[in-house]
Amino acid sequence: MIETPYLLFLGDAPDPLAAKVAQGIKDWRPENCVGQYRMEGCKADMRLPDMGLAEAKEAGAKTLVIGVANRGGKISAAWKEVLLAALDEGFDLASGLHNLLRNEPDLKAKAEETGRALHDVRVPEVEYPIATGEKRKGRRVLAVGTDCSIGKMYTALALDRDMKKAGLKSSFRATGQTGILITGEGIPLDAVVADFMAGSVEWLTPDNDEDHWDVIEGQGSLFHVSYSGVTLALIHGGQPDALILCHVPTRTHMRGLPGYALPSLEALRDMALELARVPNPGCQVVGVSVNTAALDDSEAEAYLRQVEDRMGLPAVDPYRHGTGPLVEALQAL
Repeated sequence: MIETPYLLFLGDAPDPLAAKVAQGIKDWRPENCVGQYRMEGCKADMRLPDMGLAEAKEAGAKTLVIGVANRGGKISAAWKEVLLAALDEGFDLASGLHNLLRNEPDLKAKAEETGRALHDVRVPEVEYPIATGEKRKGRRVLAVGTDCSIGKMYTALALDRDMKKAGLKSSFRATGQTGILITGEGIPLDAVVADFMAGSVEWLTPDNDEDHWDVIEGQGSLFHVSYSGVTLALIHGGQPDALILCHVPTRTHMRGLPGYALPSLEALRDMALELARVPNPGCQVVGVSVNTAALDDSEAEAYLRQVEDRMGLPAVDPYRHGTGPLVEALQAL
């Protein structure tokens, strides 16, 4: 088990989105966060106390969590200095990067020397099966996006929270490093061997009560040429009964791909629904989740109403307003 509370390591994150792991932990498990550690040039801020290692240790932090999800998931030389110092200070380390802590000889040697633990959450711990496509009992909803880092996890977490408040049977199914660090369980989908990705999603969402909903955390985007594979594995392995479309209206291009514009919500609806109906012909799109963080209240309300009129679906910002209309849409299926 990863010991709490955490000191969130933001490193030299070039923008807030690069620290989305830390943001997710802070927003959904604030009680586990003592402070943040930022290096020179860091452009992310969780609005937690900035702390050095000794100060955070004195405040009770037990694990330094790498809260940065950089492209390729690499540990830089500058980060390495901090991580080694944290082990000397008595911290355990936790990471969801592709660059595993345990594969760094100096970190491994220092952990053994200091008796500290290295937690790599992006390592599959199960021998997942190949997908069969067999229909499973229970119901499933999946968030799909026009891009990466667009609010799919927040949508799923908020939906699970609000479904439970409404007295419905619901389980959040984490499929990425941040979701696993928040809930303590799930599958690191983008680290699963390709042939077994859809099967791992079937394993994650097994037979359940007929009125139980698995709320599956979305990943990537069908339109993102770097990360579309994980999205398709979620769609086919999850066999969703319902899809929620996720979008950021102020983004000008795909994350990390300045030459690619975001698709329209209509294009996402049509492509995702066609693929989802391969394993589940009854799948329906039930609503739209919009990240309106860059809009003021009046702009957000106007945009949501415009989307509702255009798409004929309920549109909400789950973090700003909750997911009530989406819960109602699922209950109506």
